[in-house]
Amino acid sequence: MKAVRVSENWQYAGVYYVRVETMVKGFHIPMEKEFDEGDFNESLYVLVLDDIYPVATCRIHLLEEENIAKIERVSVLSEYRSKGVGRLLISEAENWIREWGVKKIVITSRDEAVGFYEALGYQPDYGVKIDGGIFQIIHTEKYI
Repeated sequence: MKAVRVSENWQYAGVYYVRVETMVKGFHIPMEKEFDEGDFNESLYVLVLDDIYPVATCRIHLLEEENIAKIERVSVLSEYRSKGVGRLLISEAENWIREWGVKKIVITSRDEAVGFYEALGYQPDYGVKIDGGIFQIIHTEKYI
């Protein structure tokens, strides 16, 4: 397994493939909801590959005015969950964010995934809940 910082067209295709498989097919999220304006502006992506196969991805937004980075659209193919792939993905995203000198990372997590982020050092704020329509979203954050 290796995590890459996406910069080539084939890697973007891998990002979109993983998100269609996990979010559109897996959670029945409509394409127009899963892919928003954040996907085509200045977003950054990390992609995890198993040899040549894309298996996990996330999107990063840098909120420069607040010196905060937000990791979004975290997606891991179901057959790769609980195998350390998500940990590898978030670790590479955090490493990239550290290089920018950002000290705070925010992840809005599906309620059932909060424990995963807590194990990585993120603190949930159950007072900040967002109705994501399909599932509840919990605000988590970490200082690095």
